[in-house]
Amino acid sequence: MLPPTMLPPDDEGASLVDIKTASSLHRLRLVSAPEAVSFLLLLVCSVLKRTTDFNAVPVMGAIHGLLFVLYVVFWLDAWNRTKWSFGTAALYFVLSVLPAGGFFAERKLKRAAEDEVTASRTRGEDAVKA
Repeated sequence: MLPPTMLPPDDEGASLVDIKTASSLHRLRLVSAPEAVSFLLLLVCSVLKRTTDFNAVPVMGAIHGLLFVLYVVFWLDAWNRTKWSFGTAALYFVLSVLPAGGFFAERKLKRAAEDEVTASRTRGEDAVKA
């Protein structure tokens, strides 16, 4: 592959779009698992609050809230860039509100990225959209 400075302008522009799309999906993948972990920890903290004197709900609630907001922002960005169907976008959102759903979202996004890389290699393309 030619260095980016040696690519023709139209190829260079297409590559930038692909990189932005891949980055948005990567950010969504990166926040999916921590969001799921924080959700599960918040549920554990809620149970501990009711059964013991341990109260970490305010701290875990804030952490989970921040991660959830990041997930939604990254989800909207990924939906906008990838042009997912409404059903696909809805699936990723529903996974964000289910306990442990973020793990499934991360796995599904990773699989889709690997499939896109494999397909682009089969087609002989240098730019990848995943």
